[in-house]
Amino acid sequence: MYQAAIRFSAMVLALLLPLVAGAQSYQKMDEIVAIVDEGVILRSELESTMDSVLRQIQQRGDRQPPPQVLEEQVLERLIMNQVQVQRAEQTGIRVTDQEVDRSLVDVAQQNQLTLIQLRQAVEADGLDFNEFREDVRKQLLTSKLTQRIVESMDEITDTEVDMLIESDMFGSDEYHLSQIALQLSQSATPADLREAEQRINEIRQQIIDGMDFAEAAVNFSNSPDALDGGEVGWRNLNTMPHQIADRIRDLETGEISEPMLASGSLMLIKVNERRPRGEVIIDEFQARHIMVEPSELVSPEDARILIENLHKRIKDGAEFGELAREFSDDERTANIGGLMDWFPEGAYGQTFQAVCNSLEPGEVSQPFQTDEAWHLVMLEGERKSDRTAEALRAEARDLIVQQRSQEEIDRVLRQMRDEAYVEVLL
Repeated sequence: MYQAAIRFSAMVLALLLPLVAGAQSYQKMDEIVAIVDEGVILRSELESTMDSVLRQIQQRGDRQPPPQVLEEQVLERLIMNQVQVQRAEQTGIRVTDQEVDRSLVDVAQQNQLTLIQLRQAVEADGLDFNEFREDVRKQLLTSKLTQRIVESMDEITDTEVDMLIESDMFGSDEYHLSQIALQLSQSATPADLREAEQRINEIRQQIIDGMDFAEAAVNFSNSPDALDGGEVGWRNLNTMPHQIADRIRDLETGEISEPMLASGSLMLIKVNERRPRGEVIIDEFQARHIMVEPSELVSPEDARILIENLHKRIKDGAEFGELAREFSDDERTANIGGLMDWFPEGAYGQTFQAVCNSLEPGEVSQPFQTDEAWHLVMLEGERKSDRTAEALRAEARDLIVQQRSQEEIDRVLRQMRDEAYVEVLL
């Protein structure tokens, strides 16, 4: 449930490439701009990352923030990245060379490149490919650290799922959101809070007076998504802390919330778009299956010959179910005549599904091979099935996980940041 999938996109590639620009040779000693516990952040790293962020802002069509604001935002991102990498390494999290290789392949494929072409693209920009690999390794470290935080949480109970489904909030619309957050230190005083409240109200007034919300996020927010214009993405109310959900439930597209205190931050939320939840109707299939699996006693060639003989016998009138009972190696279905009761589309992989899609009810497939075995399939039927109830229950469980995990990740990362020794030398 809690495993995090690490995906790399073209945007990630655009970010990673400049991050390692500091690997280029410099004719003078690189300047240290921040000390983070046992590590340092160099001027070259800061400037190359700023260049990358500026390109992303320009691609979104947002207004460029003042240089000092951009520098502060980017430096804080680099500080947080280094805090997370150091904490991950200190707690025994490791990333293997094989994991880095797989991630590089993902980056290459998602940018429609081969691995060799990716390396050439990196080096064509004057970057050291080994430094590029190291930055990918750090990205994986921080992702594993986040995964460990989530896995440390208590399991979600069925009672909690039931309570959420029965609540008034569960049937609510989905919201596409952006946010501006002024994070408060755990040691913030009442005076600090009053100052932050005044600041968030001033920011809200500037937006009402015409400043673009994304521009304001880049300029003023200190949440991790600030440099992305504060974009959070699609959320259900149940994934949010209650104090946030209650404030935005009645907001319409384009509206901005009043300032609110949540998750250790003073926040403004903008509703970019709303959409209703819909029914979940899926295609289901019923089939019979014979599998012949190579083994120490059955060679791959013998398996092929047997499945072809079984196919001929069925064509000659033999009953599929009887042959499945006698010859199929599929332990789940052999004793019930190979019957695979109603299953959703894609449940048994792309190859199996493609065969089912090609058949009419009562039709038997040609023998086909997967990585594991040889197969015959007879399609019994297909139907549309309303899986809304099951989908809602799965969604409810996922929503509880998302809400708790995001709150826990935010809390732990704030604590790590507060506990780290950070000295900014700008």
